[in-house]
Amino acid sequence: MSTTVTEQSTATTPGRVSLFLRQVGAGLGEGLLTAVVAAVVATVGLVAFSLVHWPAFNSSNVTRALTTAGQVAAAAMLVAAVWLLRVHKWPWVAKALSWVGISAFVTVTLGMPLAATKLYLFGVSVDQEFRTEYLTRLTDSAALRDMTYVDLPPYYPGGWFWVGGRVANVLGMDGWEAFKPYAIGSLAVAAVLALVLWTQLIRADLAVAVTAATTAVAVTYASPEPYSGVIVLLLPPALVLAWGALYRPLEDARGKEDALDAPRTAGGWGAVIGTGLFLGIAATFYTLHFLVAAFAIALMGLLAVGLEIRQRRTWRAAVPPLLRLLAIAAISGLIALVCWGPYLVKSLTSQTPSSGTALHYLPKSGAELPLPMVEFTLLGGLCLIGTVWLVVRASSSRRAQALGIGVVAIYLWTLLSMLATAAGTTLLSFRLEAPLMVLLSAAGVFGFVEGARAVYQGFGEPKRFRLAVVAIAIIGALAFVQDIPHVLTPEITTAYTDTDGDGNRADKRPPSAVSYYDEIDAALLAQTGRPRDETVVLTADTSFLSFYPYWGFQALTSHYANQLADFSGRAAAIKDWSKLDSPTELLDAMARSPWRAPDAFLFRRGDDAYTLRLAEDVYPNDPNVKRYSVSFPKQLFDNPAFTTTDIGPFTLVTVRR
Repeated sequence: MSTTVTEQSTATTPGRVSLFLRQVGAGLGEGLLTAVVAAVVATVGLVAFSLVHWPAFNSSNVTRALTTAGQVAAAAMLVAAVWLLRVHKWPWVAKALSWVGISAFVTVTLGMPLAATKLYLFGVSVDQEFRTEYLTRLTDSAALRDMTYVDLPPYYPGGWFWVGGRVANVLGMDGWEAFKPYAIGSLAVAAVLALVLWTQLIRADLAVAVTAATTAVAVTYASPEPYSGVIVLLLPPALVLAWGALYRPLEDARGKEDALDAPRTAGGWGAVIGTGLFLGIAATFYTLHFLVAAFAIALMGLLAVGLEIRQRRTWRAAVPPLLRLLAIAAISGLIALVCWGPYLVKSLTSQTPSSGTALHYLPKSGAELPLPMVEFTLLGGLCLIGTVWLVVRASSSRRAQALGIGVVAIYLWTLLSMLATAAGTTLLSFRLEAPLMVLLSAAGVFGFVEGARAVYQGFGEPKRFRLAVVAIAIIGALAFVQDIPHVLTPEITTAYTDTDGDGNRADKRPPSAVSYYDEIDAALLAQTGRPRDETVVLTADTSFLSFYPYWGFQALTSHYANQLADFSGRAAAIKDWSKLDSPTELLDAMARSPWRAPDAFLFRRGDDAYTLRLAEDVYPNDPNVKRYSVSFPKQLFDNPAFTTTDIGPFTLVTVRR
């Protein structure tokens, strides 16, 4: 994949095939090696952090200080790697330093602040609750199943969670406990894979610099959703690769662009395969980012068709880019079906109405255009440089064209999301701020390097100028990265204040009611006599399902519920059951349920009733969720068919079958 357009056009077909196979093999081998290195670095780092009894992040600055020291060490490795690559010395040492430096940066930036807790960013609160539940489900079994509902294929793609579940299973860890190390390790692996891909596209030293910058931004703004962060890290080089696949101009790229911008890949079918693989993996990891990336690549295809027709002056010129675009769609579609196939088949045969509320969320950030380049911050300055570079180099740099199309696609998607509000829904554009900032940061690095070179030449190439530029870049980078724990303070604090699956709070304060979950689990196993994955539990304390792989009768909210689960119908049934007059009526109603009825109820206990605090969608309001309580009279369970057990503030009711 590193031959130029001219070289590719003059080579014989057998020679091209042989070269293609060698390059693909070398690229895959290097990618596998880097993934292993990153996984080892993350594992060694996290294990080392766990061997010391650290103070909680929210009550001491010790872990913050050690995080900064670790970031400086990682930066030193990256600077050394860039210098070795610039002077063409010890290339394998430079590569190793860059791989270790990038993965160590991710590990220390996220792992050290969380060293005294077993939980990841945001603990097991709000969105992280259902993510932990999903990982727990796929740790319990390799079968691709819904996170909550029995007998339903998953609606949310499970690629990242399935891999994590298999890792946790092999290591003998519970899903909730594996979440933190797996999240950090997967981000470290994705960062070095992005470096490998960038290295195939541009100069190696520049690849290290742009990967370091985009990794820092992604860790800051995309790490709370680690499965989306993986895609965000790979998005910029993947778009450059896609543009190389779809648009192959007639003239020699090196004759049109300067040495800094000269692409090292000829694109073609190798890039087609790589782009298809990226989109396919994105589809199994994070639906929104997949759709936005696919939208951007579709725009690339249309633009490539127009440029080819104008350049070659024949409509037949539209055929090659369209064929490549179709090939990308076919490759990604086949991979996506691994996760999406069962759900699509079920949706075509099911009579259950879709809840249709997954897109019902519109915070303030989703009602405005994200404009990071006008913010008076280090990141804002880098994004501003990137914006200027994208505009200035739009006609001469294929890299700027690719990143620019990605930026335009995000803004178009944001506008479409705003227009969709008139139809009673959204396109969740608020989730696109992280990929936008990563794309603009990548462009900012290129703009900074080119701008510095232009100033250097304009001042007559003074001897110390390059050192001054390097010093400014390093100081700016360190200022940004040492502030990352501050930006993530709410997420880190929640990881210390939430109670984990062992019933402990990492800040050593009294745990919440979660500490009773182990007793509830033991009672359930004893009273039902069935494995956890054969028992359906109706509860409003859905974090219980995050720690133990029981099935739920109702999800946390309709927004995270399977679209085929009939969330509103189940909610209505729960209300109806609570209004019945006798245990016999309740048993009859449960027997007539169109869904598998609960095998157990986990309530909060009141004086005269057992309560469930449920949620309903109230979009377009913000917040979009309204909480309400449903109370079951205690006499509804006064029957030998029910076994009632009080555990802490909970009452567990199991059904004899």
